[in-house]
Amino acid sequence: MQHSPHPGPPGAGAQARQGQAVSPRPAPYLAMNSTSRCRPQQLSTFALTLYKHRARVDGQEVLVDFWDTAGQERFQSMHASYYHKAHACIMVFDVQRKVTYRNLNSWYKELREFRPEIPCIVVANKIDADMKVTQKSFNFARKFSLPFYFVSAADGTNVVKLFNDAIKLAVAYKQNSGDFMDEVMRELESFDLQKESETLLDKEESCPEEKPPSA
Repeated sequence: MQHSPHPGPPGAGAQARQGQAVSPRPAPYLAMNSTSRCRPQQLSTFALTLYKHRARVDGQEVLVDFWDTAGQERFQSMHASYYHKAHACIMVFDVQRKVTYRNLNSWYKELREFRPEIPCIVVANKIDADMKVTQKSFNFARKFSLPFYFVSAADGTNVVKLFNDAIKLAVAYKQNSGDFMDEVMRELESFDLQKESETLLDKEESCPEEKPPSA
């Protein structure tokens, strides 16, 4: 976990082209454990690292981007751009640091300000330090009717299942969402693809035809 004035689920994200997920700080590390073929790409403009992954959901290939916010949570909130186009959220707390659990409420409130309807999963990380913690009851997830997972990023317990389930939820949300902003973004994506196609066509038409060599 990131040591900061406002400890809690720092932000990482996972964007899938079919579904995007925003997730708290341990998540990018979990992502690296669950998706061995993830390749990091530094995006200095946004101070984050992007991990790309290919998954299959119901026989369909899904391109997933996991976003590591690189400690932006130190400022006690994250810029709205980190929630942009998110289609799922993974909120992770450290079972060895109670303050990270207490701060789930503030992070959840902020998430819902920007993305009120996306699926959200709550994760208790570092259970390998003391397996007895899995016998405890954590009320936060129950309070908001959110899926809850015990995981260990260190030994991989439940990590693959967590991310597979998160990806499925993200894809399902994107495909069935009636969210106005999602509809706007789908229109913009469609417009961008059409514009790109027209640009390629214009380039092809502007290329001079090759003349056959003279005899």
